[in-house]
Amino acid sequence: MAEDENRDRHRQRVLKGASILTGITNSEVKCTLRNMHAGGAELKVPIGARVPDEFLLYVPTDGIAYRAVVRWRREDRIGVAFTGTEPKPHWHYG
Repeated sequence: MAEDENRDRHRQRVLKGASILTGITNSEVKCTLRNMHAGGAELKVPIGARVPDEFLLYVPTDGIAYRAVVRWRREDRIGVAFTGTEPKPHWHYG
């Protein structure tokens, strides 16, 4: 069965730069949103990047920081569910 057939919601294809903010000594991992919907997204991350199971995903073009929980991982891609939003962290320069 194709991966798309297992999705509860249709994800809109996007290509947006974002930052995974872990809050651990204000660290971040640059990533790309490949598709998203109101409840989650698929992220492309650098291979070998250390991404925790829960983090803040800041999307500068949206001006929103999404609280995210990892649902799946495959090589350089991560699927996340959004659990809420927050203002941009004061320590983030972008």
